[in-house]
Amino acid sequence: MSKIVNRTLDVFEAFAEHREPLLLTDLMKLLDIPLSSCHDMVRALEQRGYLYEVRHRSGYYPTARLLDVARAIVDHDPVSVRAAPVLERLTQDLQASASLAKAKGLQLTYLAVNLPPDPLRFTVSVGSAVRNLYATSAGKALLGSLPEAERARVVAGLALEPLTPATIISPEALLEDVRAGEARGWFVNREESVEDALTLSARFIWSGSVYVVTVAGTLKRMERQCDAAAAAVVAAARALGSHDDAA
Repeated sequence: MSKIVNRTLDVFEAFAEHREPLLLTDLMKLLDIPLSSCHDMVRALEQRGYLYEVRHRSGYYPTARLLDVARAIVDHDPVSVRAAPVLERLTQDLQASASLAKAKGLQLTYLAVNLPPDPLRFTVSVGSAVRNLYATSAGKALLGSLPEAERARVVAGLALEPLTPATIISPEALLEDVRAGEARGWFVNREESVEDALTLSARFIWSGSVYVVTVAGTLKRMERQCDAAAAAVVAAARALGSHDDAA
């Protein structure tokens, strides 16, 4: 992987984490790079208008240029534009978090997330990876997309570590759970990754790639509306998949 790209991204993530102006020496320590390399990178970002010096020798901080660029990108992202109203409807109808993840190989990355106003909610971050394949409904949905022989091989290679008392740690039981999800068209994680949480996921194909829609909420709320939530997430996946550009 490119060191320059990673270091540049690390710069912005450092500002996001610390939320204050940072000196060159601060950035050097946070990024664990030589001062000369840090100086060159900061100078380049400053010249491109992405950083500015707050006061002489008082530290640097990002400008709004990155926000403007990001907004222009997001506003024309074909995935976000299409998925946003679907996820918003799921959140409104179920008062639950709704997310969309895209598969690449055996990894799922969140592309869009919609959160309910309720402060008691379960959140994931855009750009982060789905936690695992075996204790999340999204991971099970991805496993379900694999041919049975390949699915069994992948599961055999997983370290099925217990994350909660409800985590499925038997390869045979996990394969059976995925088969059951395939049969009904949706997958469930009932306190398997986080206690007091229930998530439901459905899978669809979009432009030749696997995507997964997930809704998540507290165990009590989601169990109370489990049938409706399952129907809603399946309908959302069907709606998004029916507009496949490759069709």
